[in-house]
Amino acid sequence: MATTTGEARAGLSQPRSIRLPGIVLGVGLGGFVDGILLHQLLRWHHMLTSTNHDHIGVKYYDPHTVSGLEMNTVWDGIFHVVCWIAVLTGLAILYSRVTHNRRAVWTSRVLWGWTLVGWGLFNLFEGILDHQILGIHHVHGGPYQAWWDAGFLVLGGLFVIGGYLLQRSGRPFDPGHPTDRHESRGA
Repeated sequence: MATTTGEARAGLSQPRSIRLPGIVLGVGLGGFVDGILLHQLLRWHHMLTSTNHDHIGVKYYDPHTVSGLEMNTVWDGIFHVVCWIAVLTGLAILYSRVTHNRRAVWTSRVLWGWTLVGWGLFNLFEGILDHQILGIHHVHGGPYQAWWDAGFLVLGGLFVIGGYLLQRSGRPFDPGHPTDRHESRGA
């Protein structure tokens, strides 16, 4: 069944949509940026650096002790495995849906817009669950941690909005249709 451009733009029934693989890729890539930048390079937090409150029943793993850093490193590794699985899953879904003109898909605003939406959803989910509900870590602990956590959530929201607008600015296409060419010049 063919869809009109307006229906496809609204996301109502776009054939073989790249929305799901884009979002799944974005979740994984957003997690990698978080883990590599905040956990490893800046060392602002690890997975369990704020578990000194016994409200969730998790032992405190002080990252300034050898045993605490070892346990945080294990949990950071588990986090990276989940991110890796999300990226592989997103790629597998994308590969299964895109049978023609793969280059057009990889250069598409639609794919990268949905990927940015996925990154934003990662920030929102991780920020609400880990920072607010479980309190197992904060973006940057200390006297201003609530502001850092709020900024992380705002950034996630901006990514969702920006990604949604970006994908809407691209030309909808069926990634499996052999005659559907690149979405537009400069895209």
